Amino acid sequence: MEFKVSKELISQIEVLITSKDDRALETLLNDLHPADIAEILDELDANEATYIFKILDTEKTAEILLELDEEQREDILERLSPKEIAEELDALDTNDAADIIAELPQSRKEEVILELQDVEHAKDIVELLRYDEHTAGGLMHKELVKVNENWNVLTCVKEMRIQAENVSRVHSIYVVDDEDRLKGRLSLKDLLTTSTKTAISDVYIRKLNMVKIDTEDVEVARIMQKYDLEAIPVVDEMGILVGRITIDDIVDVIKDEADKDYQLAAGISQDVEADDSILDLTRARLPWLVLALLGGFISVRVLGLFEGAMLEHGHLFFFTPLIAAMAGNVGVQSSAIIVQGLANNTISGSLFNRLIKEVSLALLNGSILAIILFLGSHFLLDVEMIVGLIVTIALVSVIIIASLIGTFIPILLDKFGIDPALATGPFITTSNDICGILIYFSIAKLILGF
Repeated sequence: MEFKVSKELISQIEVLITSKDDRALETLLNDLHPADIAEILDELDANEATYIFKILDTEKTAEILLELDEEQREDILERLSPKEIAEELDALDTNDAADIIAELPQSRKEEVILELQDVEHAKDIVELLRYDEHTAGGLMHKELVKVNENWNVLTCVKEMRIQAENVSRVHSIYVVDDEDRLKGRLSLKDLLTTSTKTAISDVYIRKLNMVKIDTEDVEVARIMQKYDLEAIPVVDEMGILVGRITIDDIVDVIKDEADKDYQLAAGISQDVEADDSILDLTRARLPWLVLALLGGFISVRVLGLFEGAMLEHGHLFFFTPLIAAMAGNVGVQSSAIIVQGLANNTISGSLFNRLIKEVSLALLNGSILAIILFLGSHFLLDVEMIVGLIVTIALVSVIIIASLIGTFIPILLDKFGIDPALATGPFITTSNDICGILIYFSIAKLILGF
């Protein structure tokens, strides 16, 4: 059953904190999952949350730290001494510890690192801090299980038992040579069903997926998704095994990337949260709103060019929002499919084939919608036949053009190294609105001759 934070529970905890009943607090919280405790802390002020941190077991609070949002974690860490922070980090895997240290001010980073008790752990954390957080090096754990290709199965098992003490979860057993160059992986099943005297070189699997230290995090995510991997090894330029990336780290990358693309599609140019300051939210939203406003000015200017036609044929004006809306919707649909394909690396075939497919799809959809529009405008709105014909021809034309714009703008942006998710937001809707209105009245002018 999923845990739910209630007002009664928060009130109970606040009373226990006020009365400093530490034993009752421990009894109440110790059996809860770290994620559930993080939800509780989110309902308390920073001083109350810090109080709970100081009475719970370090291994528990270290896991809770990872579940907190960045702002709340910052508030708590400000109230802990460098030694107390170091105690938390000693209980975490290297990459998680490095992520938390990276959030600290520079002066505190050095103080915390000096307080770490495990020297090897501290060295690994310092090494990870050198890598860009959006690369495989910034994602990887240093903790892993590796065996030498020259060992036999018995030696391998003995060494694995020692190494596994420092690894929270063993996803894979990696095989290296005497220089620590990655050679392959070892199947646990083969290890259990093979004679203890058998050489590892005779049973390990030589084919495996790996990534370099400087591989971008989104590319790592794509590889792990494609091959359904729970973990992937990381090697340096010489092929030496330096770490591993696990699926829980990649889930965070996928979520962050999806959040960023969603915000770009909505016309938000910076990574912001709902509870950020008004100034930050304004900076993130205003640029695209300005673009939409400029697009609106252009649309007004385009309409002004056909003012005489609208005075003479008033029904033309009433269909303008319909044409503009259809252009924007079709463009967003087309671009969303292409952006998804680019993100998943599933777009195949030549641009010409893509062109033919999009034109065919747009022609089919446009024809169906045009028939509905023509019949509806004539029988329900009592519009002149000639105006209905203009609107239907314009609708088909606009849908074809909008689908092509929605297809090729993301591909073009991707070619120039710009996030194609931009093409699913106000950029594509505004450009298609303008094109739609221009095409509509150009067709009307051509047919009516004004």
